Amino acid sequence: MKLTLNNIKSLKANATPLEKRVLNYVINGWQSYSDKKNIFTDVLYHGCQSGIVGFLIWYTDTTRFYRQYKSEIDTLLYETMESIGIYAPTQLFGDKWDKEDPLANEDYNQNLLAWFGFEETLRNIGNRFEQLQECI
Repeated sequence: MKLTLNNIKSLKANATPLEKRVLNYVINGWQSYSDKKNIFTDVLYHGCQSGIVGFLIWYTDTTRFYRQYKSEIDTLLYETMESIGIYAPTQLFGDKWDKEDPLANEDYNQNLLAWFGFEETLRNIGNRFEQLQECI
């Protein structure tokens, strides 16, 4: 599929709530980028931790995002870990994961999971487009 604004918008018809939120990010940023691939690569190369996604900077925002999309993010985490053959978040997040909060009840791990959920959803959306498959 070609990376066009109409194609991005058409994905919303069958999207999950998390996918819709990420698609809205792409749609809202569309006019700010001359090379539309960079909407995806800026986030996926530098991560949400870089501050590129303005609504996922502060703990109050990231924890709210995680709680809002918790079920989808948890499913995405499980599927990702299963697909690469790991069975603990510490294996995926390394030293960043607070081992004393294995259920992500506290802000720090919820923050990581919010970023993970946004980035992986963006990656999954990007993989649908020919122009992005080589760069993400």
